[in-house]
Amino acid sequence: MEVSRIRALRGPNLWSRYTAIEAIVACTDTERTLAGMAGFEDRLRGLFPELGALKTLRHDETVSMAHALEAVALALQARAGCPVSFSRTTATLEAGIYQVVVEYTEEEVGRLAFEQAEALLKAADAGQPFDVQAALAALRDLDEDVRLGPSTGNIVDAAVAHGIPFRRLTKGSLVQFGWGSKQRRIQAAEVDSTSAIAEAIAQDKELTKVLLHAAGVPVPNGRTVTDVDDCWAAVQEIGGAVVIKPQDGNQGKGVAVNISTHDQVLAAYAAASEISSHVLVERFIPGHDYRLLVVGDQLVAAARREPPQVVGDGALTVRELIDVVNLDPRRGSGHSTSLTRIRLDDIALATLQTQGLDADSVPARGQRVVLRNNANLSTGGSATDVTDDVHPELAARAIAAARTIGLDIAGVDVVCDSVLRPLEEQGGGIVEVNAAPGLRMHIQPSFGKGRDVGEAVISSMFAPGDNGRIPVIAVSGTNGKTTTVRLSAHLLAQTGKRVAMTNTDGVYINGRRTDTGDCSGPRSARNVLFHPDVDAAVFETARGGLLREGLGFDVCDVAIVTNVGMGDHLGLNYISTLEDLAVLKSIIVRNVSTTGMAVLNAADPLVAHMADACPGQVTYFAIDPTLPVMVSHRAQGKRVIYVDGGDIVAAQGSSEVRLALADIPLTAGGRIGFQVENTLACVAGAWALGTDWDTIRAGLRSFVSDADTAPGRFNLFEYNGATLIADYGHNPDAILALTRAIETMPAKRRSVVISGAGDRRDQDIRQQTEILGDAFDEVILYQDACQRGRADGEVLALLQQGLAGARRTTAIEEIHGEFLAIDTALSHLRPGDLCLILIDQVEEALAHIANRIREANDGIAA
Repeated sequence: MEVSRIRALRGPNLWSRYTAIEAIVACTDTERTLAGMAGFEDRLRGLFPELGALKTLRHDETVSMAHALEAVALALQARAGCPVSFSRTTATLEAGIYQVVVEYTEEEVGRLAFEQAEALLKAADAGQPFDVQAALAALRDLDEDVRLGPSTGNIVDAAVAHGIPFRRLTKGSLVQFGWGSKQRRIQAAEVDSTSAIAEAIAQDKELTKVLLHAAGVPVPNGRTVTDVDDCWAAVQEIGGAVVIKPQDGNQGKGVAVNISTHDQVLAAYAAASEISSHVLVERFIPGHDYRLLVVGDQLVAAARREPPQVVGDGALTVRELIDVVNLDPRRGSGHSTSLTRIRLDDIALATLQTQGLDADSVPARGQRVVLRNNANLSTGGSATDVTDDVHPELAARAIAAARTIGLDIAGVDVVCDSVLRPLEEQGGGIVEVNAAPGLRMHIQPSFGKGRDVGEAVISSMFAPGDNGRIPVIAVSGTNGKTTTVRLSAHLLAQTGKRVAMTNTDGVYINGRRTDTGDCSGPRSARNVLFHPDVDAAVFETARGGLLREGLGFDVCDVAIVTNVGMGDHLGLNYISTLEDLAVLKSIIVRNVSTTGMAVLNAADPLVAHMADACPGQVTYFAIDPTLPVMVSHRAQGKRVIYVDGGDIVAAQGSSEVRLALADIPLTAGGRIGFQVENTLACVAGAWALGTDWDTIRAGLRSFVSDADTAPGRFNLFEYNGATLIADYGHNPDAILALTRAIETMPAKRRSVVISGAGDRRDQDIRQQTEILGDAFDEVILYQDACQRGRADGEVLALLQQGLAGARRTTAIEEIHGEFLAIDTALSHLRPGDLCLILIDQVEEALAHIANRIREANDGIAA
């Protein structure tokens, strides 16, 4: 078995809506059925007993090694605790070649699972050992390392429940919610609206106390000290027990509580000064340690925190008791579990010493042994939910503390006897206000009810009903995508929105090109959704990007499929038939939002049938309103768009709106049929987004399609009295549409300049000149740089074969080089002629044509 071309499908894709790893797997003849591999499955199950049953296949399939790879890769992730369920193996047309797809929740974990599954299968095949438990441990460790922590994860889960899209921006906890101009960001439990100043104040514990005291919030008195002698002096000034801690620490590091003796002060100061050069000494407030979580202007959770401790049994040492407690599966070494393992470090040993114990002491049965004086969960403490017990006045003090500091989300640390009474009544106080507080003690408390704090955070960031999304139109099809994208973006821009679009020419933000080249894939779409100045987006979704990564978004508001026709690029990447191609292009239809609209070409049966897969509504478009699917759809009160006489008609039931084709320059008054179809699709998309009809009319009138705004899309020029048309058409459907459009244009003599891309099938290359040979008097063939694996002269030979039975062409010439071919065609032109130039290097060829036209005009002027 050989595994190759491993891809991460990071969005909805050909197989499912799940993120997945896709691989091409080549099996030997023996491996094509496990039944022929004596003892293999028994050896595999011996190594991995938890594998379970292999997936049931269709009646015409056998279980191959590729199917076993699928099952093992999925099972390894599931057994490691990853929430995955989808997988699939499909045999290709090549014997022994399979496409294997397995869901992942974290890409790195999915890739490792594939590697381990392959290694496990090879071990079973060779009869060699394989440590499955070690593999599962590696997957768990990696998953814990790369997945979001509990605080961030809880907020993300709440966003998903509201339909708000999210994207992780780093391997850490920086996450973006929403798209474009509606985006918001969090870093763990800190939101983007929190100022750096507020965070800095919260970090400075002495300044925090000063501000809280000024606001009338109870705080313990104390001060910052400069050295150990000053620390002892401050303790004497305060009188009684104190707390010594770093002035700018976090997670309870270096904090010593209830300190009074000189030796204790020395040790506490040493621990605190390791964390910060500034150490704070403040009055110790007896009572319980509470954490109150404030989000916005609401107290959303409260927990009583207990320091890490063990209870003696009269037999085990303190060290052994800690080991027993740490066996609790809820305890881990990081923050991904609800509890943290207790550490027997210097601070714990010092705390034991104050109780007359050491690590090897055996506490009496029932004796409570405290291992730290502070109750932070990061040091192994526990938490009990007390949210419903908090007195309203105490809650008001916590909210006032958060507001005073300026935090949108704050963990307010309170010490008092009970949260049932106001702080002032019991001599309690607020000892700290923390930015980016940990949420796990509230989400999964050790005891009591968990609180949905992620919901509170999301509700504070997004108004009710706001899902953080901007309108998105996705466009797919064999031909017409780029023009449809450009016109759709233009119509959206008429509404005052700042519109972004991606297509094969680049990325455009509010009319300005920000990237060049073919940007019709998911990466460009994701980049656009990052941009803070985008109010709406239109994405060209070409087949290449769909196959490589899937979609760059989860759902769209409008999906436009222009056509499938005779297809393009068939035979590549296991897309072999028109039906395969239609399934691929229907991805955007399958991922329309439930409130969205699919805009489908009713004249193309493969496109029309995509309606069955659409979760939302459907608008059909076609020039001919009498097509059965159009008639039936309208009879059901649904939307159709068609042509009647000189008008585009948008109809729903008995309601009709008319748009004059004479007012739409793109269609040349309706004479260019494929541009009429593109316009129908764009109008349907704008209608679906609620654009008013006067705005649509104005947009159609003002849309300019020339070499500057739509390069390579039926660009018209005049050259010495002849008509030039430059177009990027490069498949039979495009050639046929261009030919039909040109037949409506008068010309004494017609010529065409054409090459062919080598990555098309032989029949597709031949078919292009078969069409042209019946419509043009002269054909100039050129060989360009786009041979794509073809031998020198092979493409030209195929183009010549297509002209063998030409009914009109009488002159054929072969040229090496695109620009030389253009110059040759121009030299043959006479006034009244028409020349179609099918360009390959779009921008360069258009610039070359413009230069030749300029030179000709200068010659006339001279």
